[in-house]
Amino acid sequence: MTASLPHQAPPADEPAPPSRPPEPRGRMIRRRALTLLIIVLLIGVPAGYLVISANQSRDSGKDKEAKYSATGLTKGWPSGIQLRLYQVPVPDPSNNVAYYETNNWKTSRLYVQFQTTQTGLDSFLKDLGVNRSVLVKDDITISERDQGVSGWKFTGPGSRPGNDFGFVHEQKNPRPTLDVVVNTGNPDYPLVYVVSRTVP
Repeated sequence: MTASLPHQAPPADEPAPPSRPPEPRGRMIRRRALTLLIIVLLIGVPAGYLVISANQSRDSGKDKEAKYSATGLTKGWPSGIQLRLYQVPVPDPSNNVAYYETNNWKTSRLYVQFQTTQTGLDSFLKDLGVNRSVLVKDDITISERDQGVSGWKFTGPGSRPGNDFGFVHEQKNPRPTLDVVVNTGNPDYPLVYVVSRTVP
């Protein structure tokens, strides 16, 4: 067993350290309140940010889900990337333009409709590398499935035989295949319906 060393006494000529006066109660309360506030801010602000961020992410997911689960066309022009990817040469001038895109692991489709002039129709066909000789009277090349997705109707009330002409523009993968129907109910401004299919 080892003996403990005796404590060394301070030299007689060195004064003892001054003792701190007790902290006033008001200052102690303020210091503790400030400490508590800092702790709350350090924990609460990041936690609040995480809650807001999670809610925004959830809302964004719901918006995307609603967008992609909806059927029917969106009024306006497809993006330039969509037009190039699906090789749908919408001519200028065109109006009543609308589109809808679907994607899955098997096939991606772009549905496009537009109304154009007779010159615009010729331009559209030329850009596909064909001419009017490919148009077959009363040939509805767009399937019932695709009509259901897009909301297009080529038979039934309001449709007239002889106004619709169709053709299929087949291309080798990875280039898309286009199912086209041209409605000439208004002979000056034909309506063109296109379903472009591509296999990812």
